[in-house]
Amino acid sequence: MTGQTPIRFARMKTFSIAIGSDHAGFAYKEAIKAMLLAEGHTVHDFGTHSTERCDYPDFCFPVARAVAAGEVERGIVLGGSGNGEAMAANRVKGVRCGVCWNEQVAIWNRSHNDANCLSLGERTISRDEALHIVRVWLATEFEGERHVARIRKLDSMA
Repeated sequence: MTGQTPIRFARMKTFSIAIGSDHAGFAYKEAIKAMLLAEGHTVHDFGTHSTERCDYPDFCFPVARAVAAGEVERGIVLGGSGNGEAMAANRVKGVRCGVCWNEQVAIWNRSHNDANCLSLGERTISRDEALHIVRVWLATEFEGERHVARIRKLDSMA
């Protein structure tokens, strides 16, 4: 990480968070929800509520809409890979969602892209990694500065 700007981490504050998954992300959704509640966050669970096969847009769109409407501060969507879930969330104007598979990607997701939604793949990372990524993502502040113009372009093109 030589030559990179030091990352600013927020004081651990609590957030209002929307969460949703399909069947392939259900187990991690439940684990993340339990962790978030234990840490004092407010969690709005948009489903699914079992491992029965279902379609991720049915759960990711409501999460993204809640983020875009300002009903919650952050969103988390989960599936098998996290890719389709991020695609669904990003179709909602004002949502910036990225798939994160390790701590560094989660830091860049927030610090460079001011992401307001996180996507995780249950089939791609361990449960402990997922929980760690969520904590890091919530604690990382947006750097602003050179990234602001890029975020404005993203938001204006949506």
